[in-house]
Amino acid sequence: MAAGDFRQGGCPRLIVAGTSSGVGKTSVSVGLAWALRRQGLAVQTFKVGPDFLDPTYLSRATGRPCYNLDGWMCGRGYVEELFESKTRDADLALVEGVMGLFDGIDPVSSAGSTAEIARWLEGSVLLLVDAAGMARSLAAVVKGFAGLEPGVRLAGVVANGCGSERHAALLAEALAACDLPPLVGWLKNGALPALPSRHLGLCSADGQNLSPAVLDELASAVTARLPLERVLELAGGARPRRKDPAEQGPAPGRGQAVRIGLALDAAFHFYYPDNLEALEREGAELMPFSPLKDQRLPEGLDGLYLGGGYPEEHAQELADNAAMREAVRDFAATGRPVYAECGGLMYLSREVTLRTGERQPMAGVLPCSTRMRQGLCALGYTEVEPLGDSLFGHPRERLRGHEFHYSELVEPDPKERAGWAPAWGISKTGRQVQREEGFARGPILASYVHVHFASRPGAAGRLVEACRRKS
Repeated sequence: MAAGDFRQGGCPRLIVAGTSSGVGKTSVSVGLAWALRRQGLAVQTFKVGPDFLDPTYLSRATGRPCYNLDGWMCGRGYVEELFESKTRDADLALVEGVMGLFDGIDPVSSAGSTAEIARWLEGSVLLLVDAAGMARSLAAVVKGFAGLEPGVRLAGVVANGCGSERHAALLAEALAACDLPPLVGWLKNGALPALPSRHLGLCSADGQNLSPAVLDELASAVTARLPLERVLELAGGARPRRKDPAEQGPAPGRGQAVRIGLALDAAFHFYYPDNLEALEREGAELMPFSPLKDQRLPEGLDGLYLGGGYPEEHAQELADNAAMREAVRDFAATGRPVYAECGGLMYLSREVTLRTGERQPMAGVLPCSTRMRQGLCALGYTEVEPLGDSLFGHPRERLRGHEFHYSELVEPDPKERAGWAPAWGISKTGRQVQREEGFARGPILASYVHVHFASRPGAAGRLVEACRRKS
C-alpha cells in the first residue's frame, strides 16, 4: 500500500500499548516497523518513557533514530513539538508504550504514562493483552482499559498467547458482544522469536542480534495474524494534529563552535538523540570516539560527554586500553568540562569490581570506585538540582531525569574526597531534596542520573557555553 493511500492531513500514528509489561510491545512494535519499512514506507518510531534499549531495536528496524516521548521529564509542549518535527517526512508514526497503558509516575494519575502521550497526540491505541486462559474475561479487561480515562482512543486489541484460531474467534466474539474495540489480530502462544537480553533488559540492538533475517522472522510472526492493511487503517484513523510548530533548526548567533568528545561504542551509547541535537543547535560539534578501541581523543576538544551503557560488560577491554584511560585522565586535569552519566561515571572511577569479584582499573578521574551488584541498585524518575554553580545551572534550577543501574559507589575515604562536592541534590517527583549524589569539582560533573536537557530550558546551552569559556 502506498503512503498516499492512507495518509490524510497529518502523519498517521499508532500507539502500541499493553495491559502490563511483558505482553510483547517491543516485539510487535519492531515487527510492525520492519514490515512497514519493507512496504516502502518511512516509519518514524518513538518510545514512551526514559528507556534507552527499546529505541535501539526500533531504530534498527526503521533506519531512523527513535525518540523518547516522556511527559514527566519533558512536558507536553516539548513532546508535541518533537513529534511534529520528527514526523514531517514520515509516512507513519509508530509509538511503543511503556509498562501498562495507564502506568506512569504515580498510581492516581496518567502522568508519565502511555495514556498521557496517546491523549496528547490524539493517536489510535492498539492494546496488547496476554489472553492465555481467557475467553469472555478479555471483554472485562478491555472494557476497563477503554473506559478508564476520557480522551484515550482505544482503536483495537491484539491478543497474545492464543492457543488456536478457535480461541481467537471466541475472544473476538466476546469483544463484539460487549460493543468493545475489535480484535484486530492475535499471536499464537510462543510465536514471537525471543529477543536477546542481559541484566538491564534487552541487549542493545546491533547487526548480530537483530540482523535482517531476525527482523524478517519477527515481522512474519507479527503480521501472520495481524494484517498490515488493518494496522494502516487504524493508524490513519488518528485525528490530524492541529499544531504546526516551527522547525527546530540551528540557533544562530550562539558564538564560536565548540568541539565535544562523545564516548560512543558498544560500552557507551545510552544517549537521547534529541539531547545530542540540542547540543548541536547550541553550537557544539560532537566528535565521537571509542574508549574501547581508540588510543587517543579527537584533536581540539573543548569538553567530554560520557554517557551510559555497558562498561561492566567490556571492563577488561576498557582496562586494557591504558592509553585512552590516560588520555581521559589528562584531559580532565586541564580544567575543561567533563560530563558523565551512569556508565560514564563508572569509567571515570578508579576501578570497577565485577560480580565475579574481579577488579578492573578505569580512568581514575574520580576519587571513588564502583562495584556491580546482583540486583538493581536504583530505578526510577528523579529531580535533581545543583548544590552549587555547575555545568547546568545554579542551585534550585531543577532538571529531571532517571536512574537505572546495577552498580554502586564504593565511597572514598573522606580525606580522598577533599575538593569534591556532590553533583546533585536528588528528590523524587517534586519533593524536598532527599539525598546527595555524584561528584562535582570545577567543570567536572559525574552522576548516576541520566538527565534530559529538555526538562530545563537552557541546560544544553549552559553545557556548551561552559565548554566555550574553557576553549
